[in-house]
Amino acid sequence: MKKAFVFLATGFEETEAVGTIDVLRRGGIETTVVSITAERTVKGAHNLDVVADALFDEVDFSEADALVLPGGMPGSNNLNAFEPLKALLKKQYDAGKWVAAICAAPLVLGGLGFLKGRKATCYPSFEPTLESAIATGEAVETDGNVITGKGPGLVFHFGLAIVEALQGKAIADEVAEGLLV
Repeated sequence: MKKAFVFLATGFEETEAVGTIDVLRRGGIETTVVSITAERTVKGAHNLDVVADALFDEVDFSEADALVLPGGMPGSNNLNAFEPLKALLKKQYDAGKWVAAICAAPLVLGGLGFLKGRKATCYPSFEPTLESAIATGEAVETDGNVITGKGPGLVFHFGLAIVEALQGKAIADEVAEGLLV
């Protein structure tokens, strides 16, 4: 079974986190929600508390097929400030495995240099954080082993792009049909 890890930082965008987790699980992907804070309960940007499956230090990421960053503010900045996560993302990216970020969170990937010369998308006005990417403004972009999404209203498209990358188009289409997307 394919494995994905979704990371929560204080101030994450709730729709992007929960929507992505739901789509991945519907797609048959073992999805673990990971808190980068000291607590399993993480407060989102709109004061919704979400309980993570595990704390960052409790997880073995060696079999990760995808690492996923929901956006939101200040959640994206908090993800970007967490050096152990950035080291993990670099290891994943360098191994040619999937990394994905939506909304403001592509700023983490941009800062790590993952987007240089790649097509990428993000929440409007965050394009300067994409660091030499080809900013398209599309709902979702998949380029190499990087998936980026534009924002909360397009979370299903983002999640489905990850499902397609890990499980194939047929399963992604089946999930989309069930979601009426």
